[in-house]
Amino acid sequence: MISSVYESLEMTQLLKVERVTTVPQQGDLRLSGPPSGQGAGSGARTRDRRVPADLRADSQATVLPTPPYKRRKKKKKKNYKCFQMYDNATPHSANLTQQWLQRYGWEILPHPAHSPDLAPSDFHLFGPLKRHLGGMAFETEDDLISELRNWFDNLDVDFFRVGINSLLSRWQKCIDLHGDYVEK
Repeated sequence: MISSVYESLEMTQLLKVERVTTVPQQGDLRLSGPPSGQGAGSGARTRDRRVPADLRADSQATVLPTPPYKRRKKKKKKNYKCFQMYDNATPHSANLTQQWLQRYGWEILPHPAHSPDLAPSDFHLFGPLKRHLGGMAFETEDDLISELRNWFDNLDVDFFRVGINSLLSRWQKCIDLHGDYVEK
């Protein structure tokens, strides 16, 4: 009984088999006689892998059931839910965007119209940035860019975490006020 199994990726890249058929994922392929071909293309692989064409139905190949094996228990993945809040700009409210978000199971939080106070950049980032840059004069645009990069590089991760986490309470206040401006 001959059974050749090419498992390594390197071997499959080296082998050049012109005509190939596929064995369904039912079990192991066993040959009751030598295949008609010789060389690298004369072996067989199992489980929906490549099988040389000389092992077609006219050769003496049979599929036998694979012996049962114990499956590893899969670790339970934590089910995190994604929430997204977009403003009402056309690209965000387009049907294609909405379909994509629904397909991946993202929940879209409603965004009251004309509520820029819900953007973390507006309520959390620009105030401290304005205070930092206040009174500074820049001779060139490159000087300004350099100072901005320096400021962002020195910000702590918690600065951004606080801004994102405060979004939920600001959003809820805006909804409770029926879209009115949320001061603080």
